[in-house]
Amino acid sequence: MLEKKSFAKVNIYLKIIGIKDGYHLLNSRFMIVNSLYDTITFKKKSGPKDAFELSGKFSCKKEDNIIYKAYKALLRVDKISKKVENFFEEYSVNVQKNIPEFAGLGGGSSNAATFLKMANEAIELKLTKDELLNLASSLGADVAFFINEFESANVSGIGENVLKFDENTLELNIYTPPVKCVTKDVYATFRKELMKNYDKIISDNIKLATKLDTLKSKEILKDYAPTELNDLFAPAIKLYPKLQDYVDYGFFSGSGSSFFKELEA
Repeated sequence: MLEKKSFAKVNIYLKIIGIKDGYHLLNSRFMIVNSLYDTITFKKKSGPKDAFELSGKFSCKKEDNIIYKAYKALLRVDKISKKVENFFEEYSVNVQKNIPEFAGLGGGSSNAATFLKMANEAIELKLTKDELLNLASSLGADVAFFINEFESANVSGIGENVLKFDENTLELNIYTPPVKCVTKDVYATFRKELMKNYDKIISDNIKLATKLDTLKSKEILKDYAPTELNDLFAPAIKLYPKLQDYVDYGFFSGSGSSFFKELEA
């Protein structure tokens, strides 16, 4: 049996600095949350040995789960596909979920990255980090951050550019209200508003992001307001007005719905 923690993340800030080929380009600081994680286990099957078996409290069917999509991505790599298929005929995958879904905490992306790294180790696939990152790019924008295993990083592009930021992780209190934020809808709402004054908003965002890239996360949370740091905060509240009830809980992560603040010493 092989077991590994799959950590959550928060976005200390998230600024959208352009649109290219239909994708939103961002500058963001991602930070691992060491106190919040799912646990992924590979366990030898006792029953039938002919299918990919995935268990856990998920809100989607297996075929739509990002771990299953990561498994299928491995199968598309000719040099390892048979080894992967044979291994998962013998072993099942279980996820003990603690990271809330639709919460801006990167749970699905973290699960996909952790699964890929576990498979690489358990099956001795000998995939390089670059090969893992290439697989990650087909799965989701945040997966590359978790493949890199940095505690803190400046992330840009559509999530593929991940630059380690040298700082200690913060002890955070995270609160996820009973509101499910759909990422694509939040981005669509932001984009609708952005188009009203595109040049000025993008110019202002680039200037602020350039400054934030150099500051430690502790300074950022001290010196800036939640509305300044996350461009998806306002569109999320517009889509889900109930979020307004929770704004005193701190800063907004990703496309929501989680809020976080640094624990007081």
